[in-house]
Amino acid sequence: MKRGATWSYVVNVYDPKTGTSKPTWVGGFETAEEAKTERDKARVKAREGNYVRRNRITVAAYLDDWIAVHAAEIKPRTLDSYRGVIDRYIVPHLGKMPLQDVRPATITRFYMELRSKGGRTGHGLSPRTIDYVHAVLRRAFRDAVVVEELLSNNPVERAKRPRREVHEPKAVWDKTQLRRFLAHAAEHRLGAFYHLAAYTGARRGELLYLRWSAVDLDKRELTIRGSTAFVKGERIQGSTKTGHSRVISIDQTTTQVLKRHRDMQDAERHQLGMGPTQADDFLFANEAGEQIHPDTVTWLMSKLITSYNAPAKDDPPAEPLPKARLHDLRHLHATMLLLAKVPVHVVSARLGHRDPAITLRVYAHVISDRAVNVADAFERVVEDNNAPEQQYR
Repeated sequence: MKRGATWSYVVNVYDPKTGTSKPTWVGGFETAEEAKTERDKARVKAREGNYVRRNRITVAAYLDDWIAVHAAEIKPRTLDSYRGVIDRYIVPHLGKMPLQDVRPATITRFYMELRSKGGRTGHGLSPRTIDYVHAVLRRAFRDAVVVEELLSNNPVERAKRPRREVHEPKAVWDKTQLRRFLAHAAEHRLGAFYHLAAYTGARRGELLYLRWSAVDLDKRELTIRGSTAFVKGERIQGSTKTGHSRVISIDQTTTQVLKRHRDMQDAERHQLGMGPTQADDFLFANEAGEQIHPDTVTWLMSKLITSYNAPAKDDPPAEPLPKARLHDLRHLHATMLLLAKVPVHVVSARLGHRDPAITLRVYAHVISDRAVNVADAFERVVEDNNAPEQQYR
């Protein structure tokens, strides 16, 4: 039916609340053919129970409501990054578009535009950044289908993303270089932080969250219970990345490093007229026992590498250390364990990965290298006449 300058259609939709079907009018189509096409689609969806009532809410308005509703269940740092992605990339490109008009091709074109000129300076975004935009959109549109019932399906799921270049994390140092760095870092009051980062593979925020109550030097283990971060200048104490705590074993050398670190803290506190460290005190803190900023240990590592590579004139020249990031210590820890043939699920639990599949995907190149000798191992078993015969089913 033509209503004014546009065409409308009517479809009978079953209402589960009343148990009856009632007519639903949908309008705003420029031609009769367009209205008929949409009517036919609506009839099929109505019969299948997948009909979604017409709604003209825009992408920007929906995302604004969505982020507000889910703020309580998303970690503060993640929430801040979600808002950044929405405000910087999604709203400027898709914000004015009605949510129900978004199609897979719409999202695909959006990704192509981001790839070509989506950055602040007009340069293209990396596939990694686009992957993150995709993750935010997929979650938001999934809730539009499942929770809000504004969409019958998720168009983001069928969108095509730019091909992503896989960058495998590699250990930038070998074990000799690691030992040299840790020996140099040990001269600093926070040297124990870098030792623990390398010997446990724990994340920066997890280590800075640690209190002495989480450390059991007799059992040689520590418990990772949470993580600390800064969001817009505010310190946030939250859960771990997976939301679960984990217990990490520590070796004898690390135990001695932590004992010396605690003695150092006690000496500093004594000079300030304070008592010895208590269970609730932070493992890594400033001289007054206050928790340090996460960026401090990141910046300090770069400074320590620089100072190692530029010794005093009277010192003999040393082989320079390659540049490395704090997070590289975590990769180095995982790589060395896998090369030592520690089972993947054990390494995964130690790193705090949600699933061993994550470890397999991130460190596939290491596992592949480790598997080179598998063929030789099989040959030795088959050719060894002294091996007991065993039948497998």
